[in-house]
Amino acid sequence: MARMVVPAAEELLDKEIKVLDKGFVRLVDYMGGDERIVQSARVSYGAGTKSVRQDRGLIHYLLRNDHTSPFEQVQLTFHTKMPIFVARQWVRHRTARLNEISGRYSVMRDEFYVPAPEDVCIQSANNKQGSGEALPMEDALEIIRQFEADQKALYARYESHLEKDLARELARINLPLSLYTEWYWQIDLHNLFHFIRLRADAHAQKQIRVFAEALATCAAAVAPLAYEAFEEHRLYSLKFSRSECLAIQAMLAGQPNPLEGRNLQIFESKLAQIPFFEKILLANEYQAQPGRRVCRIRVHQCDPGL
Repeated sequence: MARMVVPAAEELLDKEIKVLDKGFVRLVDYMGGDERIVQSARVSYGAGTKSVRQDRGLIHYLLRNDHTSPFEQVQLTFHTKMPIFVARQWVRHRTARLNEISGRYSVMRDEFYVPAPEDVCIQSANNKQGSGEALPMEDALEIIRQFEADQKALYARYESHLEKDLARELARINLPLSLYTEWYWQIDLHNLFHFIRLRADAHAQKQIRVFAEALATCAAAVAPLAYEAFEEHRLYSLKFSRSECLAIQAMLAGQPNPLEGRNLQIFESKLAQIPFFEKILLANEYQAQPGRRVCRIRVHQCDPGL
């Protein structure tokens, strides 16, 4: 069978998607697409290519029911450039193959990430690994000036070590996490979906979230039907635990929500994310009526882009 060509993906090949101040994502190559997914799924019973409508239905069925191996038939290769602190989070996804620029062989470039003023934030009060509100502009600009001064001084020291013929593998060790690095990164579609689901989440650090969004653009171009199913059954879906399902059952029956404390907070945060044009919040609010307590269902306008 000839190599599958996806016109939208061909348009993206070798085009840099700018990310952060100096980074990028570039789709280098891909193998397969929606057609490859349905062909690999149907090989078990020998059926040929069906209509687009039938292909869409099959792809949705596969993802909805966690039949993920056909999605592994699709491969994407990226050339990406990101700050080292982003790369250290990125590399936690160990199901990919990568080759990174080496400071042992190459002189590292004088390229550092500098946050925009609106991204200079205080520590979150309720998230130990997240950011809170943005600092006042004057304070943010002062911190940015300090970042830039430190980066300039450390790179000057790095250059002076190289001029003294210090080994590159040793000269690099004091360079900061804001230094930009590059790699080639290859991953299958199933694991790329997992990466996007975790790293495009609102709880992820913004500096990696924007890379996940760029990768999502490429995934949607390579396999649009699969990405549609991913959005429907993974990215914008919610999972409820057994206790949470029992809580929903109780609330719909007009009974008190049995969840308390942190479990209740997590449950309510999920309800607040239900992504419909009309978002239904099953609020933990009750109105007393003779002989029973009634759960009130409130309806709010929902942003369709959630």
